[in-house]
Amino acid sequence: MRSYDQYCGLARSLEVVGDRWNLLIVRELLISPARYRDLQTGLPGIATNLLADRLRHLEATGVVERRLAGESNAVEYALTAWGAELRTPIEGLLRWSLPLMVSGPKDSDTFRPTWLALAIPALLDSRATARPATAIGLDVGGELLQLSATESGFEVDPHDGRPLEATVRADPAGLLGLAAGALDVDTAQALGLVDIDGDDAIVRAAFAC
Repeated sequence: MRSYDQYCGLARSLEVVGDRWNLLIVRELLISPARYRDLQTGLPGIATNLLADRLRHLEATGVVERRLAGESNAVEYALTAWGAELRTPIEGLLRWSLPLMVSGPKDSDTFRPTWLALAIPALLDSRATARPATAIGLDVGGELLQLSATESGFEVDPHDGRPLEATVRADPAGLLGLAAGALDVDTAQALGLVDIDGDDAIVRAAFAC
């Protein structure tokens, strides 16, 4: 990996995570620890030799570590405590990216609903004044996630089977618009971007502008 030969924190940071794919690998591991094949699935377009090279670099620099997955002998990758501190700058980039995202995906774009697990909490935590007392379902392309509030902020996870008093069906751009406060629920519904099943008051409280 090249060095910028500058005594600057930004330059040093970019030497570690600035190469192509590195921050996207960190994104996947912020969502959850993952095995090599899971990382390949979560990173459409990455060559297997390039993924291996990037993981070696991130491990050598102390961002990523290998460990046994549960009680099995399978190896999974996880962020170190220092690597997990990248959550804050990555959430900042997700908020900064909103003008690039509002037009929706390009024809060549791939999308995985699990990527919303970082984006929606980053947007809501920066502006929300109320937190829902119950989990809200998020149906994105037929995959059901759930939005819930904790003491530390919002979380988006796969649906754990609990009863949901409200479910929002929307495309990714619609959900991002709601989470950022760029759309209110009434406008999103009028534009056909969002459909709500159940108690819409809970949804309005969570996504209040």
